[in-house]
Amino acid sequence: MREAVFMRQNEERWKQYQASPPASPDDLAARFVALTDDLAYAQTFYPGSPTTRYLNDLAARQHQAIYRNKPEKTNRFRAFWQLELPLLVARHHGTLALSLALFVLFTFIGALSAAYDDTFVRVVLGDEYVNRTLANIERGDPMAVYKSMDETPMFLAITVNNIYVSLLTYAMGALAGLGTVYMLFQNGVMLGAFQHFFYQKGLLLPSILTIWIHGTLEISAIVLAGGAGLVMGRSLLFPGTYSRRDSFRQGARDGLKLALGLAPIFVVAGFLEGFVTRHTGMPLPLSVTIIGLSAAFIVWYFIVYPIRLQRRLAAS
Repeated sequence: MREAVFMRQNEERWKQYQASPPASPDDLAARFVALTDDLAYAQTFYPGSPTTRYLNDLAARQHQAIYRNKPEKTNRFRAFWQLELPLLVARHHGTLALSLALFVLFTFIGALSAAYDDTFVRVVLGDEYVNRTLANIERGDPMAVYKSMDETPMFLAITVNNIYVSLLTYAMGALAGLGTVYMLFQNGVMLGAFQHFFYQKGLLLPSILTIWIHGTLEISAIVLAGGAGLVMGRSLLFPGTYSRRDSFRQGARDGLKLALGLAPIFVVAGFLEGFVTRHTGMPLPLSVTIIGLSAAFIVWYFIVYPIRLQRRLAAS
């Protein structure tokens, strides 16, 4: 985008920031987030220009206002989780919903394939895992696989692997989104085949009450990582009024923020899988409570809160 077009699209908003005080602390923080995005764009495409210097000065004044008399690192961290990430999620709710729809479809395909082909589960999950689980079922402890490692090494290995898968799912969005769709397909089919395997053995409910202790957060985060990859892929395919390169840069940056924002969720999911899921004899109320709280957090933070925050800022 040419600098003149960039100025024309945003100059009125910048002047409004200078002329009128923020209506609330949330409005002040939202202005700061928007300005830092504008400044990053200007620094990338118009380094050393008057526009970049103007935005740098304006962002610095906003920075001083929002962080006055407060520890900078703490509040920057808080602003990201309280404002920046939720607003980013709200902006891309449609794309995240598409990721969820694709994942549900692929999960259904995995379950249907397992129902019509007895060998499909072995193809997807591997003979070693299936044989070990069958042996555990015969011993009366079908979920014993979650006790196969010590707690801390299991927690670390699972967390690192999940974060890696999340970033890979995002990065594959650079292939016009097709790589991300493939990752969603792979994980969805695996989940569908996995759950149907336990259904065939009459263990669907016990498997849900055990596996989804950590799976609620883990699977939700994978779907969200898929959304991050689709955000990048969409920016490449549908640049709108921006050049394809500029649109891709913005989409890649938004997607990366979304993907990195999932890291704490994977840490909690890894902790639950390493330290909690292994207790397969857990009382039913406790298991349901953990699953319910995890689901409630995902719905609130990634659906309800972003919508409310966006509406509140729009009305201010």
